[in-house]
Amino acid sequence: MQMEQLRRTWGPVIAALVLLAGLLILPTGYEGALTYQNADRVRAEVLETDESSIIDTGLVRSGEQRCTVRLLGGLFEGQTVTAINRLDGSLAQDKIFAPGDIAFVVVSHSGDQISTVTMTDHYRLDKEALLAGAFLLLLVAFAGATGVRAVLSFVVTILMMWKVLVPCLLRGWNPVWVALALVLVLTVLILSLIYGFDRRCLAASAGAALGIAVTAVLGVVFTDLFQIHGAVMESSESLLYAGYQNLDLTKIFMASIFLGSSGAVMDLSVDICSAVHEVVQKRPDIGPREAIASGFAVGRAACGSTTTTLLLAYSGSYIALLMVFMAQGTPVEFILNYKYVAAEIVHTVVGSFGLVTVAPLTAITSGLLLTRGGRRKAVCAPEPESAQR
Repeated sequence: MQMEQLRRTWGPVIAALVLLAGLLILPTGYEGALTYQNADRVRAEVLETDESSIIDTGLVRSGEQRCTVRLLGGLFEGQTVTAINRLDGSLAQDKIFAPGDIAFVVVSHSGDQISTVTMTDHYRLDKEALLAGAFLLLLVAFAGATGVRAVLSFVVTILMMWKVLVPCLLRGWNPVWVALALVLVLTVLILSLIYGFDRRCLAASAGAALGIAVTAVLGVVFTDLFQIHGAVMESSESLLYAGYQNLDLTKIFMASIFLGSSGAVMDLSVDICSAVHEVVQKRPDIGPREAIASGFAVGRAACGSTTTTLLLAYSGSYIALLMVFMAQGTPVEFILNYKYVAAEIVHTVVGSFGLVTVAPLTAITSGLLLTRGGRRKAVCAPEPESAQR
C-alpha cells in the first residue's frame, strides 16, 4: 500500500522531470535563423552618447543616437566601440540610452573584424531573473512541497510553449489541433502534480478537458461568424512579411482563445473536484447525485468571480484603446463593432463559456468517479500519523 502511494505521489514528479530534461535538450529548429548569423548578442556598458543626429519634434524623436560602449562579453569582450541606436519616431519601440546604462547590443562581424554594432534595448535579464526568483522563493516558502510542484509545472509549461507549440505553428501545422493537444497534455500533467495519479486527477482532468473542448469549438465557430482575421493579434503581420506566408493567422487566433482560458478552466476544475472530494471524505456514504449537487453549488459560487477575473485579464491590455475611443467620442455601437474589440469579446465570452461549462462537467465527473465503491482506498491519501492520533 505504501509503495502504491509513493508511485501515485512521485510518479507525476518523475514524469515531469523526465519531460523537463527532454525539453531542455530539444532543439526548436530555428537556432540558426539568418537574423543573428555572424553576430554576437552581448551586454555592453554605455560610456558616452551623442544626440546630435536626433531630430526632436517634442513628442517623438527620430534619427540616430551614437553610443560609445564597452563590450562585456562575446568574441570582442573588453573592446570599446561605437554603436548605433536608430530611432523611428515610435514611443513604443524607441529607447534612449545614457552613460552608465547596461544595454543589449548586436555585434555583426566578419572573422575577427567588427562590421557594425547595433543597440537593441536596455539589459533587463538580471532584473527579470530577480523578480522571477523572488516569486519562486515566496511560492515555495508559502506552499512547501506543493510550491515546488507548482514551480515544476510552471517551467514545463513555458518550455512546452517555446519548444513545442511555437515551432509547430511556424512549420504550418494545424494551430487548433496542435494547441488542443498541448493543452490536454499540460492539463493531465499539472493536475497529476497536484493530486498524484488517482481518481481526483482523472475527474478533474476529464472535466477540464471537456470544458476546453467546448471552448475550442465555440472559438472556431464564433471567430468565423464574427469574420475576425488573425492579423488582429499583435505582431502577427510581421510573420507574413518575414517569409511565413503559409501561416493561417485566423486559426492561430482560434487556438489562442482556448489556450488563453485553459489556465482558469484548470483552476476551476481543481476547486470543484477538491470540494467534492472533501464532501466524500466527510460523508463516505454519500451517493453520486448528492456529490454532484454539492459540486454544482460550489461551481455556481466560483463562476461569477472567475469569469470577472477573465474579463479583467483580457481587457487590461486594452485600456489605452478604450481611452482613445472615449477621447474621440466614438459611439458605443461603433466601439463594440470594431474588429479589435470584437476579437476581445470573442476571447472573453467564449473563454467564459468554457468556465461556465467546466463547472457542471467537473461536478459530474467528480460525483461519478469519487463516490464509487472502494473509492477511499483508491482516492484518499493516508492521513498523517498526527491526524490519526
